[in-house]
Amino acid sequence: MKHITFSLVAATITTGLAALIAPAPQHASGDPAPAFLTEIPHGYRDFKWISSAHEAGNLNSIGAVLANDVAFKAYRDGKLPFPDGTIIAALHYRYVPSDENNKVFGQAQSFVPGAPTNIQFMVKDSVKYAATGGWGFGHFANGKPGNEAFMQSCFPCHQKAQSTDFVFTHYTP
Repeated sequence: MKHITFSLVAATITTGLAALIAPAPQHASGDPAPAFLTEIPHGYRDFKWISSAHEAGNLNSIGAVLANDVAFKAYRDGKLPFPDGTIIAALHYRYVPSDENNKVFGQAQSFVPGAPTNIQFMVKDSVKYAATGGWGFGHFANGKPGNEAFMQSCFPCHQKAQSTDFVFTHYTP
């Protein structure tokens, strides 16, 4: 029994060490994995609401910013930098008038989310995304990820928010 326990402990330690010293994830081609998300994080629709945003101009969108439990706790506790495991999602929609609501109000004053435009993510993994401040960025339109050229603009923009760990959105209690 002692031999089996020792073997299990040794295997666990060896596996853990291998994970710690393993090279960065790579594609089958041997090239390094992209520094951005290529898959939508599972369960994001169950994340908690952090804030909403309206972007005018050409975007004319309204968005809901959501956070997983790790991010939500950091937001509520005012903890920066965000811990590894943080996932922040921004769901963007067209900003459109609500004809139904405006009939009730008697004037154009109610706006609601229209058609979805994109979903954006920030995922904190200080090892995997060390080159981009510990953050992996994702942009998905119609379920498809933004290409590498498109994704190159994320981190330079987020560097402007370095004092808040590269995150623009503040918690709205």
